[in-house]
Amino acid sequence: MQSYLVANPKGGVGKSTLATNLAGMFAVAGENVMLGDIDRQQSSRDWLRLRPARLPRIYSWEIEDGKPARPPKDATRVVLDTPAGLHGKKLAHVLKVVQRVIVPLQPSIFDILATRHFLDALREEQEIRKHHAFVAIVGMRVDAHTRAAAELDRFLSDVGFPVLTCLRDTQNYVQAAAHGMTLFDLAPSRVQKDLEQWESIRRWTET
Repeated sequence: MQSYLVANPKGGVGKSTLATNLAGMFAVAGENVMLGDIDRQQSSRDWLRLRPARLPRIYSWEIEDGKPARPPKDATRVVLDTPAGLHGKKLAHVLKVVQRVIVPLQPSIFDILATRHFLDALREEQEIRKHHAFVAIVGMRVDAHTRAAAELDRFLSDVGFPVLTCLRDTQNYVQAAAHGMTLFDLAPSRVQKDLEQWESIRRWTET
C-alpha cells in the first residue's frame, strides 16, 4: 500500500483539489483507492457522497465505534488530505506513516512565506529518511504570464524539492468537484491540457 499526504499549513492553497484528483487518477487506473482526511470534520466524506456510483469507486476510512479510523484492508493507494495549520507533533506523527508528501503551493507571496518553514520541517524529515523522492511540490492555479508566477519560479528554483508541475487556473476542477468527479472522470477531449499537466505527477507516483 502506497500512501500520499497532501499538505500545506496555509489554508486555501488547493489541498482538497489536489487530493481528490490524485485519488481520481489512481481509481481510473484500476487501483483500490482510499481518500481520507486527518481532521475531525472528515470533509472528504461529503465529497465522496456526491460521487456517482457509475464511476470508479473511491473509498473512505473504515470507522468503527471506539476504534481508530483505518484504510480498507485491500487498499493499494491511500491519499490523505489535511487541514490548515498542520504542524508540530501532529505533523510529525503523520509523516511517520506516509510514503510521500505532495505540497500544493499557489503563486502568492503570502502562500510562499507561510510555506517556507513547513518545507524546512519536511526537509529535515527527508534527510532522516535518506529518501529523496519523499517530498514534491505542485504549483496550483498558476498563470504562467503573471508576475506572481515568476515569483513562484524564483522561490521554487532554490527550495531543494522537485516541482512536479504547475496546474493552470481553470473551472474544470471546480465543475468536476461539484458533482463528486475529478478531471479523470471527464471526457479527455474536454480536459486534455489539464491531463497533460498531470502526467509528471503520475510518473512521480510510479517511481
